[in-house]
Amino acid sequence: MLPKSMSTQNRNHFCLHQCALFAFSLLALIAGGVTPLAAQEYPQREIRSICNFAAGSGADILVRYYSDKLSRLAGKPVIVENKPGALGNIATEFVAKAAPDGYTINIGPLSSTLASAPHIFKKVSFDPLKDFIAVASIAKLSFVLAVDAKGPVYTVAQLVEYLKKKPGDGMYGAGNNSGLIGGELFKDRAGLKTTYVPYKTSQQAVNDVIGGQLDFFVYDATFTVGQAKAGLVRIIAATSGQRSPALGNVPTLIESGLAGIDITPWWGVAVPAGVPRPIVEKLAGWFNQISAMEETKTFLSRVATDPFPGTPEATAALLRADYERWGQYVKLAKIEPQ
Repeated sequence: MLPKSMSTQNRNHFCLHQCALFAFSLLALIAGGVTPLAAQEYPQREIRSICNFAAGSGADILVRYYSDKLSRLAGKPVIVENKPGALGNIATEFVAKAAPDGYTINIGPLSSTLASAPHIFKKVSFDPLKDFIAVASIAKLSFVLAVDAKGPVYTVAQLVEYLKKKPGDGMYGAGNNSGLIGGELFKDRAGLKTTYVPYKTSQQAVNDVIGGQLDFFVYDATFTVGQAKAGLVRIIAATSGQRSPALGNVPTLIESGLAGIDITPWWGVAVPAGVPRPIVEKLAGWFNQISAMEETKTFLSRVATDPFPGTPEATAALLRADYERWGQYVKLAKIEPQ
């Protein structure tokens, strides 16, 4: 209520000021893309789930599983779009530039595509800490070193000996930042000069290992376990600091005599900066529901992955910490920015 002592002129000025504030707030909500009512009713249409890697890859397997479960909880279609290339940067850049309305999400190895990317590339068009909102963490997994299943190599020691007999210490393949860092740390600890070959699709790396163009590759266990079960490749070591029950008797690189290697990437969900908090919380709730499902735990175990649920706050803190940690890994691996 306005004071009785206020003059008519001052009353008019006060009312105009209040109306201006209301209009500014309304415009801000509209500019943000979502009104409070729209956030409450989210989603009202299909959601685009952007995958950083090719169809059929280990990443694609996880993205499609979580996208399917999300569509059931949200009550709207969740359409997976694969945008591979540049070690995941193409998809990441696409999401960074998407409208902040909650209808474009990124389910991916955020420790790789966000935390490590700025350290590996001289220039990226996104800031992992400013251009995204972390929604939830969902899983963590090991990467593995794999060789031709029909070849003579069964252990890391045998691989090192085999590579040192080849010109330039042979060649290895990887298709993402985690694989590259794992491979370069392995080279550094083993005293090798092995040439790194980037791959756009994991299946092509398998074909080249079988065909003899590659001596080994470093890929996520999710994809590689299936290739090993099919008898195409042999997994000889894991990059994680501790053994994964899902990998059976596969030793870690540390156990194989290469100290200081603990590459255990984690998966999470991110959206463009500016997505309203109610939508972020809604998505986080759904993804944590998915992580708690027994079906999800069974699925993750089958693809050599462990559940790793987390709140938006915990995931954002983890991303900040890993930005620093993976920067140190890149230095230890002596990776020159591309």
